[in-house]
Amino acid sequence: MKQNLQLKISQNLTLTPQLQQSIRLLQLSSQELSQELEVILQANPLLERDEKNVDGSDAVDSFMSSSTSPATTEQPAAKSAEEVSAPEEAPPQENFAEDFADFSGDGRWDDSRAASDDDTDFTFQEAVPITLRDHLLGQLKLMPLSERDQILAMFLVDELNEDGYLDQPLEELAELLSEEQEIDPLELQTALKHIQHLDPAGVGAQNLAECLCLQLQAMPADTAHLGLAIAAAKNHLPLLASRDYAKLKKLLQCDDEALRAVQLMITQLNPRPGAKYSNIGSEHYIQHEVVVKKIKGIWVATLNDEVIPKLRINQLYANILKRNRDSSGQYLMSQMQEAKWMIKNIQQRFSTILRVSQAIVDRQSNFFEHGDVAMRPLVLREIADELELHESTISRVTTHKYMLTPRGIYELKYFFGSHVSTDSGGACSATAIRALIKQMVAEEDQKKPLSDNTITDVLSSQGIVVARRTVAKYRESLQIPAASQRKSI
Repeated sequence: MKQNLQLKISQNLTLTPQLQQSIRLLQLSSQELSQELEVILQANPLLERDEKNVDGSDAVDSFMSSSTSPATTEQPAAKSAEEVSAPEEAPPQENFAEDFADFSGDGRWDDSRAASDDDTDFTFQEAVPITLRDHLLGQLKLMPLSERDQILAMFLVDELNEDGYLDQPLEELAELLSEEQEIDPLELQTALKHIQHLDPAGVGAQNLAECLCLQLQAMPADTAHLGLAIAAAKNHLPLLASRDYAKLKKLLQCDDEALRAVQLMITQLNPRPGAKYSNIGSEHYIQHEVVVKKIKGIWVATLNDEVIPKLRINQLYANILKRNRDSSGQYLMSQMQEAKWMIKNIQQRFSTILRVSQAIVDRQSNFFEHGDVAMRPLVLREIADELELHESTISRVTTHKYMLTPRGIYELKYFFGSHVSTDSGGACSATAIRALIKQMVAEEDQKKPLSDNTITDVLSSQGIVVARRTVAKYRESLQIPAASQRKSI
């Protein structure tokens, strides 16, 4: 095989560092963008926050002014230099009245004024969340128990899961403790009874029926139908879950009114008494990027200035870079270029979000007027073709970006959905169909709830051709139980 050298010219598509950064910033949420900027601000000395523009002024104008060349910003730099220079010290004024302002007329110290001055100087401290274990141990310490009972109760508290249930049987726990010391299972049973009398009611239960019974037993003894509720929760919980009311009335020997009161009493109980302590600190906060308002009869989308970072070039380092353009300033030159890229990419990010949001608002104007029922079918390709962008760009823009509307806060992806054909040859959005199903279920007769076949027939009478399994899928996505589970007494 003969070897030779030859020249070949070809074209390849490559992602520049600036384009890679733009794509990465576009797919970040507002909180992720804020975290990303904190890292970049610490690493790049030429990029800083514009503290003068945090009062709610136009952020896009600040981006335009920040992205200008250093030569056009000599005057602000000179002004900042004057601000940095220390002013001449003024001669001290001998005003002894202020020195004695904290003394009363009889020469004594005025404690009230000093206290008022101290009251205004404090640091806010966030409260430490209390776990279920801490809450229960705090109550155990106040109970008149022996040291052995305290230790066994604390051991059982550590074995509770995050919902407040004791998963392991007491016999297994007794065998586990017997390796170190002799433990009678009756002692663990007594310690468990002490825990079950603590707050919240129902904690320490070994199953759902016991949890509900503990909460019912904590109610006043004169509560109407309390005995029937305890019997239903203890022995007939599966029948109550399957809504077999005929068999329940026969077993409990009660009428419809009493059974209705029992059902209401049990459904108001908390099946997870310890969940409120385990979910502390897990809240997810949403910050909207776009605000939609109706101005002169037209729905208009605007950016939320509070989420737009206010950035600018550090003029001190920029002036140093202007004076030193030799090899020693190569590091500052690279940092200056990255700072300009960051400011430009953030400006482009919010500009793209605004364009996509306005296109969505224009196409879904009926939604803002009439709600989910008026949602029209929309796919990413339609917005991409209108704005001459790629579908992947629209997908990045609409992911984890939120819009504040008069009807609430919605993710931009909420306005996209598939379509179902109608008899007239048109199309109906899947969101609109789900809204119709939700409306029909809310208005149904609870004694004779609508089945999926009935809902399908009602939609067909309105010209919306949809299969029964599609109705079942939409109903489950709305977390609406089946007709047998919705049946009431």
